[in-house]
Amino acid sequence: MQPEFWYKKWDSNQIGFHQAEANPYLQRYWPELAIAPSARVLVPLCGKSLDLLWLAGQGHQVIGVELAEKAVEEFFSEHQLQPQISEQGAFKVYRTVAFELWCGDFFALTAEDVAGCTALYDRAALIALPDAMRQRYAEHLQQLLAPGMKGLVITLDYDQSQIPGPPFAVNDDEVQRLLGQGWQLEKLEERDILAESPKFLQGGVEWLVERIYRVSSR
Repeated sequence: MQPEFWYKKWDSNQIGFHQAEANPYLQRYWPELAIAPSARVLVPLCGKSLDLLWLAGQGHQVIGVELAEKAVEEFFSEHQLQPQISEQGAFKVYRTVAFELWCGDFFALTAEDVAGCTALYDRAALIALPDAMRQRYAEHLQQLLAPGMKGLVITLDYDQSQIPGPPFAVNDDEVQRLLGQGWQLEKLEERDILAESPKFLQGGVEWLVERIYRVSSR
């Protein structure tokens, strides 16, 4: 999947993946992780998600990574925030007290860039990537993050032959294969959300399961 795909999505405002409120699973399960309010939280492929605001509201410094500059600019403008902007390696970095949004290719991120991050939140990264890139994503996460990092990963699972991604289907077996060696995994909840997912209903999908995992890097 090429960057132009996502640029086109944002330029044409085809962002049905953007939620109008903070994710309910994040609000329900994040407090159970007992992550210190002062922790830095890495959010890969963050878009302009309101989850970023919710995490900052818990006292965290949020480190988001996003390919599309339009998404980053809209996040700050929609919330009346004035970031300082600088160039850092392959990234254009937008900073305020609570947020650092790194605009660029997630795979160019280094461990030094995210030094001090002790938490991870992935709602829209793993499922945004096609099969071949998901293995690369998991390996890169492992290289970036120190042992003991805690967080949440949210996935979708359905019959991929019935509708093309993104979001892509990632079943439990794949999550175990991709993350099981480097992370401790606990499945917190799974739920069929087809009835509340018009795109999938219209596409003829017969079932759509959302799963939420608690993760801790080894």
